[in-house]
Amino acid sequence: MASECSFDIVSKVDLQEVDNAVQQTMKEVRTRYDFKGSVSEVTRSGSELTILADDRFRLRSVLEILNQRLAKRGVPLKALKLGEPRESSGGTVTQSVTLQEGIGTDQAREIVKIIKGLKMKAQPTIMGDQLRVKAKSRDELQSVIATLKEQNLDFDIQFTNYRS
Repeated sequence: MASECSFDIVSKVDLQEVDNAVQQTMKEVRTRYDFKGSVSEVTRSGSELTILADDRFRLRSVLEILNQRLAKRGVPLKALKLGEPRESSGGTVTQSVTLQEGIGTDQAREIVKIIKGLKMKAQPTIMGDQLRVKAKSRDELQSVIATLKEQNLDFDIQFTNYRS
């Protein structure tokens, strides 16, 4: 086999699905009896969600509903980075949730270390916020993908652009 095979490792979130999950969360919050008369809402601006609630208990409840809706829509919960809840004006509590877009350099180095530890002829290359893995055979690439799926990484990754 003279040609080289490759695939990319990326970390992306479908923002349309996030918007749909936020809308479903707000619909449920507005209709639930235990949220009657409360100031609870979820908003998205860019790659950050902001959750606003009356107190910490309601904040946890809204976050739980949001996580359920995100999971149902196929958004990986590993892509969420929760901030600390903080007191806001009017006696409310806010929490920011950042959506992970791209693979950071430390995370990329961790993936490269795992791939190099396999002792295969697969070559990982860091390209900005993604990685490209090249090898002579498809079998090596498929075993790299299988190994990375088995790893318990604290961030979400997807495999795209598979070329042979």
